[in-house]
Amino acid sequence: MRLAIFALLGLFTGMLAAQDTRLPRASAEIGKSPVEAKFSFGGQIRMELCSSAVELIGENDDRVRVSYDVDYGNAVKVRLEVSGNHADLRVSGCPHNNFHMMIQVPKSSDLYVRMFAGNLNIWGIAGDKDVSMSAGQLTMAVGNPEDYGHVRASVNTGAIEASAFDVSKGGLFRSFDKTGAGKYRLYAHVGAGQLELR
Repeated sequence: MRLAIFALLGLFTGMLAAQDTRLPRASAEIGKSPVEAKFSFGGQIRMELCSSAVELIGENDDRVRVSYDVDYGNAVKVRLEVSGNHADLRVSGCPHNNFHMMIQVPKSSDLYVRMFAGNLNIWGIAGDKDVSMSAGQLTMAVGNPEDYGHVRASVNTGAIEASAFDVSKGGLFRSFDKTGAGKYRLYAHVGAGQLELR
């Protein structure tokens, strides 16, 4: 009887622990840096970023981390939610004074990024990438071009310099599509400005 009770208690505790790992983790911080949360490799990360200069970097670490100089961004709001293998990051309130921000994610991550304007650099991340800006410069290190099954890049006004795919175009409504045998998908768009795929 006692063994049965201990077994049931152990099962119940295990169920609670399993449920706890599935609960979303969320934080919303204003004027605090860094803001971070544990996040597994191979997950999907959605980002909505305010206009600024952003370095988005893949790291050999299981976390999402946002950092900036609080002296220049004490009104910046960072909302980070993690649930399983999905993360949602929203950054708002960026000042209009050449504000810089660094975002570190696991180097194996799928990205969905939307940003109105600024300068966005993406380095060292292997996975699907869906990145769009209304205006500014988007520079992305794509890694091995053979890793991609479908690539689409476009600008409404400006230039595409995609040395990784042997493409260089400038002017109005420029785009290119490529297909291959890789497993990743890449979509990159800039409304007005420069798009660079290295």
